[in-house]
Amino acid sequence: MESNLEKYRKEINDLCLDGRLLKCGLKNEMKIPLTEGDLKGLSDEIVEKAKRTTFRYKYQKWYNASLAAIKQLLPDRVGDFVAAYRQEVKKEKTITCFGIEDYLLGLTLTAFSDNNNKAFIRNKFEIQFQIVSSLIDRLDSSLFAIRQMVEADMFDSEIEAAAMLANKGYLRGAGAICGVVLEKHLKSVAVSHGLKITKKTPTINDLNELLKNNDVIDVAQWRHIQFLGDLRNMCDHDKKPEPTKANLDDLISGVQKVLKTIY
Repeated sequence: MESNLEKYRKEINDLCLDGRLLKCGLKNEMKIPLTEGDLKGLSDEIVEKAKRTTFRYKYQKWYNASLAAIKQLLPDRVGDFVAAYRQEVKKEKTITCFGIEDYLLGLTLTAFSDNNNKAFIRNKFEIQFQIVSSLIDRLDSSLFAIRQMVEADMFDSEIEAAAMLANKGYLRGAGAICGVVLEKHLKSVAVSHGLKITKKTPTINDLNELLKNNDVIDVAQWRHIQFLGDLRNMCDHDKKPEPTKANLDDLISGVQKVLKTIY
């Protein structure tokens, strides 16, 4: 089943492709030959479609869908996107308020040549196209921020559960939960810094070394995580010495500190 992320990414990619086709369509209407750059990376089928595409009959649908996406993912650019289409009505049309809507209505700036009028409109649409093209990066960064917040809430809940178990005497179980949370968080930190995790199932120690070797954490933090890893191992392995309540208090508070200070 397609995830929401895959669905949104596909919709944005479709908008970008349609935008490229509209760029070609605008040139087609203006009797400007398409260049190799206009068609680069497109399949033969799409190239043929680009050569037949018109602008004015397909633009409004693209504009409406793009504007909706921008409002969701890039609200600070809505004004720029809309302004390229339409400016506030003024008594006299000038270069600063001439937009795509004017082109669709068949209006031109009489003070400028036909070539300049065409260039103005193409530049206006290029602004819109570049804003839409930036939505994929925005989608990724927004989802990453959301994922971090969701993880933080989830980890806090798990640490609270571990504390409750520890207070009831289930020390090994509480320690195991803390270890899992610590491991997940360190892995998330490594990913956020673009570090390559070579092991399929890295341990706390593996991730700790990776972060230190790439200067994500300092020596003091590295030693603290080593200590927490040792406490986790004490709880995980059914061997003596038995973990104490003090050990669990150190582990729980230590993991909480890592969650709040290393990211």
